[in-house]
Formats: sequence, C-alpha cells, structure tokens
Amino acid sequence: MPPPPHPLPVRKLRAPRPQPPVGAARKPSVDVTVLQLPQLPPGRLPRRLPVRRVLCLVPLLLVAVAAVQHRSVLAEGFGHLRHAAWPWLLAAVGATCLTWVAAAFTRQGAVVERLPRRRLLATQFAAGAANHLLPTGLGAGAVNLRFLTVCGVPMARSSAALALYLLAETVGRLALLAALLAACPGALRLGSLLPAGAVGPLLLAAGAVALAAAGALLCVRRLRRAVAGFLRTALGEARSVHTRPARALALWGGSLAFPALQAAGLAAVGRALGLPVPPAHIALAYLAATVAVALVPTPGGLGSVEAALVVALVAAGGPAAVATAVVLAYRIITVWLPLLPGALTLGALVRLKVI
Repeated sequence: MPPPPHPLPVRKLRAPRPQPPVGAARKPSVDVTVLQLPQLPPGRLPRRLPVRRVLCLVPLLLVAVAAVQHRSVLAEGFGHLRHAAWPWLLAAVGATCLTWVAAAFTRQGAVVERLPRRRLLATQFAAGAANHLLPTGLGAGAVNLRFLTVCGVPMARSSAALALYLLAETVGRLALLAALLAACPGALRLGSLLPAGAVGPLLLAAGAVALAAAGALLCVRRLRRAVAGFLRTALGEARSVHTRPARALALWGGSLAFPALQAAGLAAVGRALGLPVPPAHIALAYLAATVAVALVPTPGGLGSVEAALVVALVAAGGPAAVATAVVLAYRIITVWLPLLPGALTLGALVRLKVI
C-alpha cells in the first residue's frame, strides 16, 4: 500500500491590530528607564569604612599614649645615655637587633611549612612593638597568629605552633637560668628578690588556679573536648617538627639564643655605665627578674620589668643608683627606640595584608 500523504501544515491566523481612525492624534511614546538602587542592610553606612587605614593608625596612637605616660622615664633614661660609653651601647643595640633574628628562627622552627623570610623577620620586629603596647605576650602572639594564618597554616595548627614557641622559649629561659645558677653559686641573693611572706600566698594562688582549671575541665564537656583536640593537634605538630632536624635546631637554638641575647644586651649597658657587677651576674639577674615578671600581666612589662631588674641588680651586688641608671638606659634601647619604627612596620604590614 502507498504511504499516507503528509498532512498539510495549518497556520493560525492572528487578528489584525485595531488601527486608529484616520485623523486621530497619536499618543507619543515615552521611554521610561527605571534605575534600581542597591538595597542596603539596616544600620549599614552606604560607604565602606577604611578599616585597614584605621588599624594602621592605632599602633601610632598607642605609642603616643605610652610615651606621654612614661615621659619622665624617657627623659631620665636619655639623660643617662649621654654619659655612657658608646662602644658598649652599640654592642647592646646589636644584641637587641639579633633578638628579632632569634625570634624569627624560633617561629620558623615551630611550623613545618617554609615561611617567607623577609616577611617573617619584619613580623617579629612589628610583634615586638605590639608586645610592648598590649599585655605581655598577647600582642606578639596575635601578630604571629595572624601571620601564620595568612601564610596558609590552618588556625588549629597556628595555635599549636604558638604554644610550641612559648613552651620552647620558657624552657630555654629556665635552662639558661639554671645553668648560670650552677656556674655562679651565691651570685644572686634570691631571698631579697621576694618580699617577706610572699611565697605562701603565691603558692596558694597557683594552687587555686590549678584547681579551678581542673574543675572547669571536669564539669564542662565542650571545654574538655576542645582542650583534648588542641592537645592532639599540638602533639602532632611537635612530632612533625622534630622529625626535621633543621626545624628542631631552629626551634631550640632560637629559644636559647633569644634570652641569651637579651641578657647580653643588659650586660653591655652595665659595662657602658660602669656597673661594678660581673657580666655573668648581670645576665643571671636579668633571667631571674624576667622569670618573675612573666606572671605580671602588664603591657610589655612596662613598670614591672624596671622594678624587678633594679632589685635583681642590687641583689647581685650593684649600687642602687647605678643599677637604676642601667635599667632605664637598657629599656630605652630595647623598648623605646624600636617602638615607633616597630609601630610603623606593624601598620605597613596591616596595610599590605601581610597580617
């Protein structure tokens, strides 16, 4: 049979548009363009605030406030520097600059990843300024934590690296103190460093803090899980670092060099001002004073470090007047002279999004 023929296509006819009558006026066509404005959330300004520019000015403001508060100390310290032997002062400045290099080595040794060297060194210089403007350890810790996260290290491992750095620095400082106490027995009268009857309350306070921490861990389940997770991450990071000899050497070498250079700077200032105390005894006094001041949460130890160093130098056999001059001159070199450049560096790093 032949195939059926294809059906013819059917076209739908549209009704013609009605035309206006002849002679009627046509309405002019008007093009209306609607401009849609962006919807702003309630309470938000239509223009973004320059947050980073504001943060760049905060360190400078804090430096100005600190300088005004300690203007008498600055004037007296610079007055002592005018009568000092400049070669020894230059040696103290060199030792201070090397402390930032030692800190950079320790920070690099606390992580497995390779960090950019120049940025790492600049960050340590800026962290020193932040550490003197905020309570002890918080400024440097915050700057380095931000730097590690920007470099791609996860927050958990960055926190573990920060804890490993603090542990290594504490162990290095205590090891140097123990070595000097063994090498120079009787060089420091420790009884004069502590007020009468202060050991008992200090031990009671430490015990109360330990009991409160243990009770919080036992009662709060989320806190216990968080602490356990952090300890696992920290132990894993420590194992990874110590499997690489270069990282382990940088970690422990830098942690020993950092307090040793600080003590050497104080000894150099003591020689510059004629302090009649042997350099080893000055270093011992410095380490003992900084270990004691570590428990005092003041910005960079301002005030507490000076008092503890003066007491320690007097306990090591130095005259009170000369010891005070040495401490003030040392703090000028290590704190106040690098403070403004460090604050400018901190602002530049924030501006460049390095931290």
